[in-house]
Amino acid sequence: MDRIVEGFKTLSTSAVSDAMDKLGFECACFGIKPLHPSYRITGRAFTLKYEPVAVAKGTVGDFIDDVTPEQVIVIDNAGRLNCTVWGDILTSTAHRKGLPGVVINGVCRDVAHSLKVGLPIFSKGSYMRTGKDRVQLDAVNVPVSLGDIRVEPGDIVIGDADGVVVVPKAMEAQVLELATAIDEAENAIRADVEAGMPLKEARAKHRYHDLQKRM
Repeated sequence: MDRIVEGFKTLSTSAVSDAMDKLGFECACFGIKPLHPSYRITGRAFTLKYEPVAVAKGTVGDFIDDVTPEQVIVIDNAGRLNCTVWGDILTSTAHRKGLPGVVINGVCRDVAHSLKVGLPIFSKGSYMRTGKDRVQLDAVNVPVSLGDIRVEPGDIVIGDADGVVVVPKAMEAQVLELATAIDEAENAIRADVEAGMPLKEARAKHRYHDLQKRM
């Protein structure tokens, strides 16, 4: 069992984002959202990079056979909104393999099938137009981008109703510790407020603003 991944499964993207802010690093993938607010993913990145087709047209790839159940598929289609590289056949295969889900810097299609089987997909939207003969798989398990955020193979990827964050592997233990502390403080503040304590007093009691200050 991957202790770090299991630890992040208990945390929201908000707590992780706050922890990364405290450390002075960006992690939030702007514009990438879940197809359904109930979707949640946590895992290590299996990355794919797509490029426009060459003169000798390549394929969109059969990479999914190589992905393990602990890995989140991260597809960098350069933010393209005019063609997709993910549809119902890949959704069915990923669901059968028990994969956590997929994050796309671009669009997906066959949304109804994803919603039917419950495979979490995070993307910039949906569009029916195929990427076949428009883009091709250029590289697997190389550094890619989700908007302005760099993702390397093995980085932690977390998605929930608020979007997607990425934690570099080199920082994962430190971010997990900080995000856990932030999450615990916020839970304690909510409990105190619900018990009747003024918000200002509850925040001071649990040193909430100190948790938010940049290191």
